[in-house]
Amino acid sequence: MNALAEGGFIAGARHAVLGLRLITRPGIRAYVIIPLLINIVLFTVALIALGSALDFVVANYLGNWPDWIKSVIWGLLALLSAVMVFFTFSIVANLVASPFNGMLAEAVERHLRPEMSAMSFSWKRFGADLWRTVRSELKKLIYIALRALPLLLLSVIPGLNAAAPLLWFMFGAWMLCLEYLDCPLSNHQQFFPAVLTPMRARRRLALGFGGTITLLTLIPVVNFIAMPIGVAGATALYCRHLSDS
Repeated sequence: MNALAEGGFIAGARHAVLGLRLITRPGIRAYVIIPLLINIVLFTVALIALGSALDFVVANYLGNWPDWIKSVIWGLLALLSAVMVFFTFSIVANLVASPFNGMLAEAVERHLRPEMSAMSFSWKRFGADLWRTVRSELKKLIYIALRALPLLLLSVIPGLNAAAPLLWFMFGAWMLCLEYLDCPLSNHQQFFPAVLTPMRARRRLALGFGGTITLLTLIPVVNFIAMPIGVAGATALYCRHLSDS
C-alpha cells in the first residue's frame, strides 16, 4: 500500500511535504501569490505585536528580577505566546484568504485528477457559497472558543501551565488540519462541521499533518509559505482519504 494512503501520523506529515512540492508545479504556482502576500503581511504584524508585548511584560513586571530569570521567563512566555499567536493569526489569514485558497485547492485537485472538469463559476453559486461559508466560519469560531477558553485558563494556573505549550500545539495542529481541509471540502459543497466526523476517525493523520504545518508556521521566513503548503497538502489528503467517504 502506498505510504501516503495509510492513515498514520507519518502519513499526515508526508502530506505536508507533498504540499510543498505541489505549490511549485506549473499551473499551481500562480494561485500561490495572493495567499503568500496575505501571509507575509499578517505574520509580520504578528511578530511585531508579539515582540512588543513580551518586552512590555518584562520591562514593567520583571524590572528588578535578575537578568537570567528574566531571560528564562521571556523564553517560556515567547514559546507559549508564539503557539497561541501564530495559531490565531493562521486562522485569521485563512479566513481573509479563503476565496484564493479555494482556487488554489481546485488547481491542486485538477493537477492530481486530470480527468476532473473545471468548476464553473456563477454568481448564484457564489452567493450561496458565501452565506454557507459565513455560517461555517461562525460554527468553527464557536468550536474553537469552547476549547480554547479552558486552555487559556490552564495557561495561567501555576504548575499545570507547564503542559500548556504542548496542549496548545496539539490543539493548533488539529484546528489547522480542519481549517485547511475546509478549502477542498468547500469546493465540493461540504462545510464545517462536516469534516469533524471523518477526521475524528483519522486523528493521527490529522495531527501528523496539522502538527507539521504548525511547525512550519513557527519557522521564520518558512512561515510565509505555510498557508499555501497547508492548502495544497490538505487537498492531496482530501483526494486520498476523504473524497470517497
